[in-house]
Amino acid sequence: MKGNTAKAQPDYSSSNELVILHEPLVKRIAYHLMSRLPASVQADDLIQAGMIGLIEASRKFDPDQGASFETYAGIRIRGAMLDEIRRTDWTPRSVHRKAREVAEAVRRIENQKGRDARDVEVAEAMELSLEEYHKILQDSTGCRIFSFEDPGMLGEDGVPEPGRHADQPLETLQKSDFKQGLAEEIKGLPERERLVMALYYDEELNLREIGEILGVSESRVCQIHGQALIRLRARMGEWLND
Repeated sequence: MKGNTAKAQPDYSSSNELVILHEPLVKRIAYHLMSRLPASVQADDLIQAGMIGLIEASRKFDPDQGASFETYAGIRIRGAMLDEIRRTDWTPRSVHRKAREVAEAVRRIENQKGRDARDVEVAEAMELSLEEYHKILQDSTGCRIFSFEDPGMLGEDGVPEPGRHADQPLETLQKSDFKQGLAEEIKGLPERERLVMALYYDEELNLREIGEILGVSESRVCQIHGQALIRLRARMGEWLND
């Protein structure tokens, strides 16, 4: 009878067994995230963080809760990788500062005009050429990929701060209200910006894939994405400043 044990189902009571079986899941999630991140982010760093998340998941997994281990571990792995990205924020402070200045210009123009601010208007208000303005949008895109949707992780100027988590009841409520407000503001974005946001965050396509759908270059998608995030920051400023 013992000879058949090699084909038995994995022993899910063993955390080591879970880790060994699900190592490929860590790499799969890491490389999926890599397609949406700047080249400066290293896959090995994400994989290392993901392995820590996998180990924690293997120790805390309760099969009686109904969810499969792969689903549970996937959430913990991705969360650990995002925490690592936030902790090692690769974006220079000057980029955050410029993004804040653009958001302020967008807010002023939209308050004055009562409509969406246009690229030309923002560039003119900041005394920049369109090329310089678009460069700021591209630079700021990476630093907003994971931070803009979670006020509990943001510090000064909307920069992610290590170790900040919305665990308290009041913070949880505020985060829920923020997400509801954010959803409403996304609906109010210009059509193309709203479409890019949907394809990027809901469909999880990368910039190149979105460019193919819209018939524009990857760099143009990056600019549209950056403009959407800047516009959201301008319109959600009271949340981020709080």
